[in-house]
Amino acid sequence: MRSFRTLGIMVAALSLLAIAVPAAAESRIEKNLELQPGGRFTVDSEVGSVTVTGTSRPGAHIVITSDRIDLNAELEFTFTSVGGWASVTARRKHESDWSHNYSAHFEIEVPTETRTEVHTGGGSITLSGLHGDSDVKTSGGPIEVTGLTGNLEAHTSGGPIRLREVTGNAHVATSGGPIDVEALEGNLQAHTSGGGIRIDRVSGSVEAKSSGGPIRVTYSPGNHHGGDLETSGGSIEVAIDPSANLNLDASTSGGSVSSDVPVRVVGTVSRSRMQGSIGSGGEELRLHTSGGSIRIHAL
Repeated sequence: MRSFRTLGIMVAALSLLAIAVPAAAESRIEKNLELQPGGRFTVDSEVGSVTVTGTSRPGAHIVITSDRIDLNAELEFTFTSVGGWASVTARRKHESDWSHNYSAHFEIEVPTETRTEVHTGGGSITLSGLHGDSDVKTSGGPIEVTGLTGNLEAHTSGGPIRLREVTGNAHVATSGGPIDVEALEGNLQAHTSGGGIRIDRVSGSVEAKSSGGPIRVTYSPGNHHGGDLETSGGSIEVAIDPSANLNLDASTSGGSVSSDVPVRVVGTVSRSRMQGSIGSGGEELRLHTSGGSIRIHAL
């Protein structure tokens, strides 16, 4: 009988505790700024994740939320709209309290035809459905860009980078994660210090360098551009149009080099190096790895 009475007391105590500690309320700021198609929008925040989406409506619609802090108490916001440019900035009000969790999320809608600059001191960045050059940078989180028509600069100090359906040249770099690219119409520079690189369907030249992972690149049909692929920690696989005209220089310190595409070899034939021309020759395709094999496939 005593055990049942004790259990009842415990259940009642837990129920009172649940009532006494309600779930944290969401803090929310909403703002509309003037911005016509063809303008520029910038985000400069010391904290938080950012999502920017292109829409058919004029104006910039900004919603900032947090379920951990009172946004107005902890952050100072500045909203600006002048001469085809709109922006939002966020700064910590208490500079000495770096241990505080300043979790926040920016959800932003702008006209599709908008140039964007997004810089955050800690959080993910997501862009989609935009026509205009974009410059994005985060000190701690992943970057994802989908449906961009324009040139892209994307840098993160700690996370993966993922691109989908980008029309324009792209320069992307991460200090701690993989890079994944699909359907890029333009030239690509991709650098990572801590992951592999996968590129599927690129129409321009490729510079891909990794300090710690394999590189896989599939060129689009009809692409006769070369590139420079180099890794210190994995294999390299490249798929090219068999009708491409390229000069090839492929070498490895830790494996072999092979090709399904006919190569007119120049110099001494070696298991670990292949130099020569594909088709009638053209732009250079350089492949080098210190920790794996190299394989060239035909599309």
